[in-house]
Amino acid sequence: MSTTVAYLGPAGTFTEAALLKLAMTGVFGTEEVSPLPVSSPAQALDAVREGAADFACVAIENSVDGPVTPTFDALAAEEGVQIYREIDLDIAFSIMVRPGTTFAEIKTLATHPVGYQQVKQWMAENIPGAEFVSASSNAAGAEAVAEGRVDAAAAPDRAAILFGLETIATNIADFHGATTRFVAVGPRGVPTQRTGNDRTSVVFSLPNEPGTLVNALTEFSQRGVDLSRIESRPTRKEFGTYNFHIDLIGHIEDIPVAEALRALWLRAEELTFLGSWPAETGDGREDRLAADLARLEQATQWVNNAREGKDNG
Repeated sequence: MSTTVAYLGPAGTFTEAALLKLAMTGVFGTEEVSPLPVSSPAQALDAVREGAADFACVAIENSVDGPVTPTFDALAAEEGVQIYREIDLDIAFSIMVRPGTTFAEIKTLATHPVGYQQVKQWMAENIPGAEFVSASSNAAGAEAVAEGRVDAAAAPDRAAILFGLETIATNIADFHGATTRFVAVGPRGVPTQRTGNDRTSVVFSLPNEPGTLVNALTEFSQRGVDLSRIESRPTRKEFGTYNFHIDLIGHIEDIPVAEALRALWLRAEELTFLGSWPAETGDGREDRLAADLARLEQATQWVNNAREGKDNG
């Protein structure tokens, strides 16, 4: 039985490639998936919330352009979904045209705005007169070429095959080594089992008063919990109010993380748990967390000994 996974389509996007890579991890329960192409991260997550898809695969962060804000906004918009896995995908583009089109004939090039940030220097050097045309996805840009609406697209190799286009340049990336992080999002449930190299994510809002953010973040620093990312996005409810998205090093099963989140709940107006899952890569900070957990176990033992009248020497 296949699992339906919503993703930013049409077929031929980097998100589709990430979906297939995620399927190999077993996060969807089976490697047999039925991809459901949609036109935005919000639609992908809504498909999960509404039961039209079992999971969604969405981009969350790019090493060149930073956070994928539509995904952040969609995660914060409504509860009911949770992140279960992440995958990092190397990003490089092919330039594709209708067969027979030359560089000199390219007047317009379509790609996703995030993709444009990774090819605009190449465009300036190789097709300086070409105009960038925003597309809902890289593959949608390739589709626009096939339909004659633009002259060229920057997209994954697979898009050229799918849409019958000719590739005239490959491995295009203004920043070589660029990666995009994608996540598998499913309905609310028990978090992925702790591995010791994990990431936890929450989104919260605070009273609009001086010092509230500093005080909230202090709850993590006092417990030795590292933040690997913090982003703010407007709540869209009232001017000057924000949702804060934070990623933590560790799992909600780790006592310092759990205690910090409990303290944050007491300070926040709203707090949404977005999941704890295995991190794709480690940066060494999980080693410090392991050492802190060992110390915490020793402290717990000290307290238990004191309660039981045992020697703590």
